[in-house]
Amino acid sequence: MTLWRKALTDLLKLTDLLLLTISFGVATLPILARLGLVSFAQFFSIRIKLQNFLVFFVLLCVWRMIFGMFGLYSSKRLASRRAEVMDVVRATSLAAAVLELGAFVLGFRMVTLSFVFTFWLFSTFAIATTRLALRTWLRRFRAHGHNRRNMLIVGSNSRAVRFAKNIKSRPDLGYSILGFADSEWDGAEDLKQHGYSLVSDLEHLPEFIRHTVVDEVVLALPMRSFHTNSAQLAELCERQGIIVRLLSDLFDLKAGQVRGDEFGSSTFVIQYAGKAEGWPLTIKRMFDFVVSLVLIILLGPLLLVAAILIKLTSPGPVFFVQRRVGYNKRPFYICKFRTMVADAEDKLRDFEHLNEVSGPVFKIKNDPRLTPVGGFLRRTSIDELPQLFNVLLGDMSLVGPRPLQVRDYDLFTKNGEDWQRRRFSVRPGITCLWQVNGRSSLPFEQWMELDLKYVQQWSLWLDFEILARTIPAVLKGSGAA
Repeated sequence: MTLWRKALTDLLKLTDLLLLTISFGVATLPILARLGLVSFAQFFSIRIKLQNFLVFFVLLCVWRMIFGMFGLYSSKRLASRRAEVMDVVRATSLAAAVLELGAFVLGFRMVTLSFVFTFWLFSTFAIATTRLALRTWLRRFRAHGHNRRNMLIVGSNSRAVRFAKNIKSRPDLGYSILGFADSEWDGAEDLKQHGYSLVSDLEHLPEFIRHTVVDEVVLALPMRSFHTNSAQLAELCERQGIIVRLLSDLFDLKAGQVRGDEFGSSTFVIQYAGKAEGWPLTIKRMFDFVVSLVLIILLGPLLLVAAILIKLTSPGPVFFVQRRVGYNKRPFYICKFRTMVADAEDKLRDFEHLNEVSGPVFKIKNDPRLTPVGGFLRRTSIDELPQLFNVLLGDMSLVGPRPLQVRDYDLFTKNGEDWQRRRFSVRPGITCLWQVNGRSSLPFEQWMELDLKYVQQWSLWLDFEILARTIPAVLKGSGAA
């Protein structure tokens, strides 16, 4: 660590502790307001017990450890603003939890839930704002040629060149690319066309690093054929204290997302589609559980009336239970109100030639297998309401791609369209973009594209938007079949 970096980090630590102390003081203001104004003489006559002082000092030490644990004092040069703010939110949330726990154990009645919430809110805002302001200043500082870091890229393939271009397009990051290191090969000639050159081959690379100012090394060599070279170079950089970055797009995948993770002494590079985990998915699951439970209670009379009508108008069970393909192809049993005759599945082959939808799915508007009330239940989507129990159990979500029948999935598999299977990387739902954009009137390919669009662009806000658009779509009965 350079003297500049060390000085900046020490200043940041002191600033964070100062802001946490101020946040604690701000949280006490409502209490002081209730006590009324006090004179200067009364204020200075207040005695602070040594025990309280020691407790607060310990709190500051714990908070300092928490901030370090969340990496708030490591280099954020390549991190996004959002990632840094989320690190601050996680750190201040844990700091507030420690404050609440300490107050509970020691019996500090002054530290109530509202006190802790005020502390958390102010500290999060103050520290996040400070970090963003510092980030803005540092980027301007670097863009003017200060605080530069020398980067060496090992490997000269297309992804290495692409990475170099991205770095060069961001002068605010403060990197100077020394060049590329690689053995002579046909593809290395492309470097010259992009304005780069080989500064060393792999054989003489250790010697080059020993006698050149190198702050960071980026490994972009093919792992299969150059694993030994990469391992030796990483070990060399470790001994010399040089930062090593490994390009995570090892397989040149386009649609997936990548993040790092740790387990014990092992470090992973994770490639995944959509959202793998995190608090947004936790909120989504909590929202699904609460809303489905409330709707089941509120719509109980309607469910009962629908069940009675089905029983009175056609022989057979009230519910239609079918095996479907769910999250990551996990099988589950979906529950719907029965809208067809009891032996509808056995009669499917007799009507497959009437299919009005492209692709492996089967749908026709005037299905002869419908019961007297089945058409009404479908047009109003009342037949879908029992799926709220699937949502409550966690097999489904309120919003997500529709779960396919096993029959449809088998036909799906025969087509060999692997890109379409990405829709199974999220939990299936009652409604999705397909439902609010025409439903059965859309061709199969467009249905799949809408599902993949949902997977790629998923957010809580998108879920809320789809739910809001579902209500008028259901009332209009658009595309129902």
